[in-house]
Amino acid sequence: MSDMEEVLDRQEREIRERRRRRAASKRAQRDLDQQLVIAVAMLDEENQSSRGSHEGRAPNVDRHRHSRGKNLMEDYFIPTSLYSDVHFRGRYRMQQHLFNKIMHDICNYDEYFVQKRNCAGVLGLLPEQKFTAVIRMLAYGASADQVDEIARMGKSTTLESLVRFCDAVETLYTRDYLRRPTPRDLQRLLNNFL
Repeated sequence: MSDMEEVLDRQEREIRERRRRRAASKRAQRDLDQQLVIAVAMLDEENQSSRGSHEGRAPNVDRHRHSRGKNLMEDYFIPTSLYSDVHFRGRYRMQQHLFNKIMHDICNYDEYFVQKRNCAGVLGLLPEQKFTAVIRMLAYGASADQVDEIARMGKSTTLESLVRFCDAVETLYTRDYLRRPTPRDLQRLLNNFL
């Protein structure tokens, strides 16, 4: 019986040690997250003070974003689009109905992605342009400058879209899709694989 007690005692110590390590890891991750938030806030504060119209600054580039938005819609997003669903799947790494569902969900979550007029009355970017830029960056590892040619968006707008997109995906889909697989999920995947 003492062997059994030793085994149980050892297992209990191992479980406590794993819990202690997990808690330490979570504390370290929380500290790192806080440091990142502080660093980003400080960087934003620096950038805010250098933005705006200043004498000697170059004027904004006219990217003809509205014509590119129209072209993008004609290429992929209207019923008689130039490119087929096969092209869409290859370029966006997902089917169009999934893209549209994610876009709809995120537009409902974050108003930033909805097309609206600015204070000068100029119509902003289409949601499809912002999502195209984000998906190209994530799917292909493209830089903000590279997707400018596709979506006609400035670097700061592209990066803000990326951050907001990732935040929205994490918030909206973590519970259902971005969680650890349960034993039932693993069994279903194995059954589908075999």
